[in-house]
Amino acid sequence: MNPPTKWSALVRGARAATECVRLVVLTAAIAMLFSQVASAHEVRPAYLSVQEEAPNEFSVLFKTPMQGDARLALSAVFSGKVENLTPVISRPTGDAMVQTWQMRAVEPLEGQVVSIDGLQNTMTDALVRVEFASGDVWIERLTPGAPEATVPATPSRWFTAATYLTLGVEHILSGFDHLLFVLALLIITEGSWRLVKTVTAFTVAHSITLALATLGFVNVPSPPVEAVIAMSIAFVAVEIVHVRQGRRSLAARAPWLVAFAFGLLHGFGFAGALSEIGLPAGQIPVALLFFNLGVEVGQLLFVGAVLALVALGVRRRSLPAWLDLVPPYAIGTIAMFWVIERVATF
Repeated sequence: MNPPTKWSALVRGARAATECVRLVVLTAAIAMLFSQVASAHEVRPAYLSVQEEAPNEFSVLFKTPMQGDARLALSAVFSGKVENLTPVISRPTGDAMVQTWQMRAVEPLEGQVVSIDGLQNTMTDALVRVEFASGDVWIERLTPGAPEATVPATPSRWFTAATYLTLGVEHILSGFDHLLFVLALLIITEGSWRLVKTVTAFTVAHSITLALATLGFVNVPSPPVEAVIAMSIAFVAVEIVHVRQGRRSLAARAPWLVAFAFGLLHGFGFAGALSEIGLPAGQIPVALLFFNLGVEVGQLLFVGAVLALVALGVRRRSLPAWLDLVPPYAIGTIAMFWVIERVATF
């Protein structure tokens, strides 16, 4: 072998080693991202619900995250004059402290600034929901950088659309189980056209069950749904391993069928999150439509980000075969952790 040939071999070896490192780093980053939130008990958003029961009288529910036995030092504050009609009742729920009481708005609640005192000192957000007896609903997300907002007199349709679009995007991007399922589908699907059909099938399926469950046509208990969603991720992870071993199962030949079947279950999961937020009376179609659109926008952002990372960071060339098994095993391990954790709550 002459020196130039030796030099070329060294260059090819160095490139192959670099590609190996890139793949390992990418897989490790994805696994670490999801494993850090696998328990999902670290920083949860606070939630303030204010519902008008009688003219200017409201029932209040304030849920704040807990870390161990310690509750985040947060409190709800209104700029106008309000008075409590009942004492504040507090009860822990494991990962949050729930406080409930009745209050009277001496000054109209419309136009008041509601703030979460102490939020600026945390790393979490707070969702505020105000429902009036007229059926008007105002929802706003407060952040450490913007811990207050003004309650509008009458939320417009555009305000409702923008609010629920944002909530949909935020829900899918913080729904790590849904994202992990989409990631598994991306791995097992080969070819651009198949990928389009698979993502479309998942979208159509969860849109159907989201609408049916939200509108009350179907009622499925949340804990079993969440457990089966985790099992769906583990199933696809196992199918990826089968493909790597040369066995072409139905999931590999027709991933859009698997995406549609399990997408129906994921739609019930989206509906559970939407039911906690609630839908504004008189604007239910708008809120439901834009929440679903927000979910799709967030999903497409995630798919685009993953494909961009793969295109920029990984080129499959002279890589050890065992590296192909790292992503499905990482995904399957996290999914089975979720299965055990969720079944334990039954």
